[in-house]
Amino acid sequence: MNAVSPGASALISDTVEVASLPAVVIRAMELLNDPGTSASDIGRIISQDPSLSVRLLKIVNSAFYGFPSRIETISRAITIVGTLELTDLILGSSAIHTFEKIPNRLVDMEEFWAHSLYTGIVARILARYLRAPNTERCFVMGLLHDVGTLVLYRQQPEPSRQALDLSSERLIPIHIAEREIFNFDHGEVGAALMHAWKLPESFIEVARHHHQPSAAECYRLETAVIHLSDVITCMAHGVTSRDRQAAPLEPGAWELTGLSVDVMEPVIAEADAQFGEARSALLTGLKAA
Repeated sequence: MNAVSPGASALISDTVEVASLPAVVIRAMELLNDPGTSASDIGRIISQDPSLSVRLLKIVNSAFYGFPSRIETISRAITIVGTLELTDLILGSSAIHTFEKIPNRLVDMEEFWAHSLYTGIVARILARYLRAPNTERCFVMGLLHDVGTLVLYRQQPEPSRQALDLSSERLIPIHIAEREIFNFDHGEVGAALMHAWKLPESFIEVARHHHQPSAAECYRLETAVIHLSDVITCMAHGVTSRDRQAAPLEPGAWELTGLSVDVMEPVIAEADAQFGEARSALLTGLKAA
């Protein structure tokens, strides 16, 4: 694995104190590594956080999953969706509401997470096309791919503003502008945060290289999926204010996945059909900064 830039790592220590994952999430992730854990064990842990339980039940009962009958309990959701898959959903949902506590004057948080959520939905659909074993993991990778941006904006607001201005003035993608200003970009910062959160290496590698999947040493397929999902989201719904210029499609990204560009139209149609309910489940109550 490529080492994370020391400059990116230096931004993380204070952020981890402010944006730490809830104890419920950490405990649920620990239980996953215990082969003796049952669905009811994890269900009991998650149920200690009522708002998290409500969000999870809303998402599993939405068009995002399309189950024919209503799922009433977390343990039932785990049984149907899968332990690993639901724990990834817990991580994604909790990360959104963790960063809600951080004041951010450079970004509209609702707009930021709407872009991230749509990227995650597209990633989940592409993963299904690829028959990936864990489509929910791709969803959460897409949801969290730009989280380093929020750390940069919080810890280094003035240089971040300079990067945004540089992106706008020179018509270059924001991650290129960030490298000129900081010597690293939001992908490296996101990778450092995920390392501090003790997330799997796949999350770290995808966050670091989502703008350049060919640079990934491992998990190149997953990185390419998130890269394509980000590009497709920008094409389908425009560029958010935090990205003055859309990130360009890396040559060879489609070839890395083995998918055809022809899937874009049906993928966007499916993502549009799922987005409204997923947004209601995961983003309701977010405050615009």
